Amino acid sequence: MKLSLHAFDLPLKHPFTISRESITVQQTLIVELSAHGSSGFGEATTNRYYGHTLESMTASLERIRPLLEASPSDDPVRLWETLQPELLNDPFALCALDQAAYDLWGKLRGEPVWKLWGLSIEQVPQSSFTIGIDRPEFMEAKLREEPGWPCYKIKLGNDGDVEVVRRLRGVTDAVLRVDANCGWTADEAIRKSQELAELGVEFIEQPLPADDIAGMDRLAGQSALPLMADESCQIESDVDRCAAQGFHAINIKLVKCGGLTPARRMIDRARERNLKIMVGCMTESTVGISAIAQLLPLLDYVDMDGACLLSQDIAQGVQVVRGECRYPNTPGSGVSLLPVEP
Repeated sequence: MKLSLHAFDLPLKHPFTISRESITVQQTLIVELSAHGSSGFGEATTNRYYGHTLESMTASLERIRPLLEASPSDDPVRLWETLQPELLNDPFALCALDQAAYDLWGKLRGEPVWKLWGLSIEQVPQSSFTIGIDRPEFMEAKLREEPGWPCYKIKLGNDGDVEVVRRLRGVTDAVLRVDANCGWTADEAIRKSQELAELGVEFIEQPLPADDIAGMDRLAGQSALPLMADESCQIESDVDRCAAQGFHAINIKLVKCGGLTPARRMIDRARERNLKIMVGCMTESTVGISAIAQLLPLLDYVDMDGACLLSQDIAQGVQVVRGECRYPNTPGSGVSLLPVEP
């Protein structure tokens, strides 16, 4: 296989704010693996919270280039198992490689990845649309700008959280989910869960910092809503820990766990522990979203609106239209890069 790396700036339609940061442009690294006249693509965005940059991911991939380019292209799982020990400290780079390997694998076999896995896409969950933290009137305007989605994920983390949800509930009957991104204390989460339940919120995602074990013990017994782990669930071993801590569901992020290969194992383990399963996206292009789409038949929920938040995409493939996933009639993950404007 031949390895090529492509760095892009992804401009957003609106500033995107969560409890810990705000961005207007998202940097991303696209990995291209080529063999036998076909190319597969994978993606990993930069992330300040987890400490991954374009420079760090590029250095990781260049370091393992000889091993990668000497590897066969016929088995993504075996490739992941070969490269994972070399990329223990860089799951983001490993994820982009793994996505590209599956895309190439499917293209060389002339079938979509989901079909090669023996799955059906006749019934798959619909995606939520994310409303980032902003002034309440702007959050309402963003929701009104994107009508017709079956559910909305509302980013929270301020004193006026409940009032924001109440305002948004006044303009939509859609399912509402909230994500505090570690922004609450246990006392806040207990109190707000009761008020949010009255507003018909479906669940709360990552209310507390991942290291607040004592707070989670209290919250698990007193929350009026189901609790979903995100920052608390990064790798395979976290699934059992989340079940023990009282979470009802987990949100798997491909970049955090290292790609589709470990994500499938995390899904299997979560089923064994009776946890509900979501796969979530970063603010990313259609490359990463198309990889997530291959997992849809295995999920209860999905958050794959990342490319919908962009003012300009870099690829074509799976499309998400008002929550509905539309698969292209092409093999692999269905990804191709768009021509770069001069």
